[in-house]
Amino acid sequence: MSESKLYIVLTGVSLIVIFLGCMVGPTQIPIITSLKTIFSVGPSVEHTIVWEIRMPRTLAAYLVGMCLGASGAALQGLLRNPLAEPGVLGVSACASLGATIVIYYGLAQSSVYSVPLAAVTGALVGTIFLAFIAKNVDSVTTLILIGVGISSLAGAGMALLTSIAPNPFYLSDMVTWMLGSVANTSMVDILLCAPLLFLGFLILLGQQKGISVLTLGEETAGTLGLNLPRNRMLIVLSTGVLTGAAVSLAGVIGFVGIVAPHLIRPLVEHDPGKAVFPSALLAAIILVVADMTIRLLPTDTEIKLGVIAALIGAPIFMMIVYRRNSFNG
Repeated sequence: MSESKLYIVLTGVSLIVIFLGCMVGPTQIPIITSLKTIFSVGPSVEHTIVWEIRMPRTLAAYLVGMCLGASGAALQGLLRNPLAEPGVLGVSACASLGATIVIYYGLAQSSVYSVPLAAVTGALVGTIFLAFIAKNVDSVTTLILIGVGISSLAGAGMALLTSIAPNPFYLSDMVTWMLGSVANTSMVDILLCAPLLFLGFLILLGQQKGISVLTLGEETAGTLGLNLPRNRMLIVLSTGVLTGAAVSLAGVIGFVGIVAPHLIRPLVEHDPGKAVFPSALLAAIILVVADMTIRLLPTDTEIKLGVIAALIGAPIFMMIVYRRNSFNG
C-alpha cells in the first residue's frame, strides 16, 4: 500500500470511529438524532450528552492515542528497538508522579487544572533532564539505562505516596490516575493540552528524515551529515512533550505505543520515519475503539482505559518478543 493510500484509509477510519464514539454509550440515541445533534446548536439532553460528555471523551482518547503512537514509533526508530514505547525513558512515570503528588497533598480539590498541569510539569522536568543527557552521551544504551532508572525512581515515589495516602478517597484518585481513563475529560482539558500537542508534533515532524537515516546505524548517519546529539535531543524532547500531554489527559496508558508502530511498519517498508504519523493515527483509532468497548460492557463499575489497552496490547507485546527470540535463535 502506498503512503498516500495508507493516510487516506487511516483518516477515513478515524472519522468513522470518532462519529461512532459520539453515538456509543449507556444512553441510547438514534443515529438520525445523533447526526442532527452533532450539526446543530441548541439546549437539549441529547446535545449535552453528545457535546459535553461523548465528544470530549472520544477526542481525548483519539489525541492520547496519537501522542503515544507517534512517540512509540519515533523512539523505536531512535533506539532501533521495536519493543521501545513512550514509557521506556521514564517520562510517563515522571508525569504520573507529578499528578500523584498533587492528589496526595489535596491540591486536586482546589482546581480542575491542578492535576493536568502537574502531569505536564512532571513530564517536562523529566524531558528536559533526558534531553540534556541525550545531548551529552554517545550511546543509546546509556540513554535507555538512564530512562529505566528514572522510571523506577518515579514508580517508587508513586508507590510510596499510595502506601501512605491520607485517606481512601485520595488513594482511589491516585489509583484511577495510574490505571488511565478519559471518562471525565472536558473540552477545557483538551484545549489546555493543545499547545503541547502542537509543539510535540511540530518538533517530531522535522525529525522524520533523521529517524529514517538512523536505520543505517549511528556512524553511517553521522557520515551522511546527521547531527546525532541534536537529533537525539529533539526526538527525546518531542516524545517527552507528547507523552506528558497524553498522561495529563488520560493518566497512564500502556502498550498502544508498541502495538501501533509494529502493525504499521510492514506497510511503510519498515521505514521508522515514515511510520511515525501513520502509527499516530492507528493508535488513536485503537484507543477510541477500546473506549467504546468500555462504554458497551455491562459492568457495574466502568473498566479503566489503561486496563483495556493492556489487555489488548500485552498479548501482542509477548508475540513480538517471541517472534524476535525465534528469529534470533
